[in-house]
Amino acid sequence: MSTKLPLLQQISQRRIDPPALTPNMPLVEVIDNIFLSYNGGRLREGCQLYVRKMLAEKATVGLALSGALTPAGLGMSCLVPLIEAGFIDWIVSTGANLYHDTHFALGMELHQSRPGLDDYALRENKVIRIYDIVFDYECLLGTDRFYRQLCRGEAFQKTMGTAEFHYLAGKYLAAREEETGLKGKCLLASAYRCGVPVFTSSPGDSSIGMNLAALQLEGSRLAIDPLCDVLQTAAIVYAAKREEGASGILILGGGSPKNFCLQTEPTIQEVLGLEESGHDFFLQFTDARPDTGGLSGATPGEAMTWGKVDPDKLPDSVTCYVDSTVALPLLSAYALSRHEPRPLRRLMEKMPALMKQLTDSYGNRRKHEEA
Repeated sequence: MSTKLPLLQQISQRRIDPPALTPNMPLVEVIDNIFLSYNGGRLREGCQLYVRKMLAEKATVGLALSGALTPAGLGMSCLVPLIEAGFIDWIVSTGANLYHDTHFALGMELHQSRPGLDDYALRENKVIRIYDIVFDYECLLGTDRFYRQLCRGEAFQKTMGTAEFHYLAGKYLAAREEETGLKGKCLLASAYRCGVPVFTSSPGDSSIGMNLAALQLEGSRLAIDPLCDVLQTAAIVYAAKREEGASGILILGGGSPKNFCLQTEPTIQEVLGLEESGHDFFLQFTDARPDTGGLSGATPGEAMTWGKVDPDKLPDSVTCYVDSTVALPLLSAYALSRHEPRPLRRLMEKMPALMKQLTDSYGNRRKHEEA
């Protein structure tokens, strides 16, 4: 006699019968019990995936950061607490997020306003606008001066990847925070304290890159090597998957940071020829549609065809179509409430050993191939 369950019972996760909201219901319970369907359901699944699987003891978490999130204060309010709790192990960010993040370590002010302002009047008064965020033009000029003065120093007079560059910059930003009593305001400073590597996939595409380019006109020996970043990010993921470990990617937005995080697996498998199967966990918050063919809307299933996501782990992938400025605070609050802090992996300090492991494996593969 067949004991197969009816289809409805097979596909049901739970009966829709949520409790009534109360004034004192904790946010995490709202997410678990009220966010049941549509993108609310996907956000709940994403929060639970992050806490229950991506933050497992042997899982390494990479963050892809795009969109102007740090100017909105989401660096200090959400990302810094996640870094300090050990919930983010490495980062690929747009340069703009890191540049605007620097304003806060320098004690500069950004202000909440509203959209639809008179942009001609703003320009005449030297006020910069990012949608409903406004700040004085001097924020840009002062931050430019900081980076040019900092990078004229002897420690920067060499070729390096962006992780090393941001680690050095973070050291000085952390010291500035300590001097001014602003500790915890700056993502780069917190990443330095916690040994979290921070990469920029397009180092010339931001005001930081613009200032480094200007220094070359002065004869600076500082040069950014993006190929170093390709290998170092691959080394992080390769090490994460050894000894029954796992790799998860948290994607805020999309664009180049998303691909740079995910391309680590094709680098390992397709280019270096090392045995691997793809990232284990994929969690993306985006407002981009997949049918336009743009990278930001590319689904985990599509990524799986490239070797970026392990096909056996595809069920552990969630795409939630919601603005990151809405999703990130909810995810952060949920994770910080539902999971104890993890020991810091301090991957930046382990980078030489990670690179040696990748280099040795690639060398051994080539020797075996040539034998």
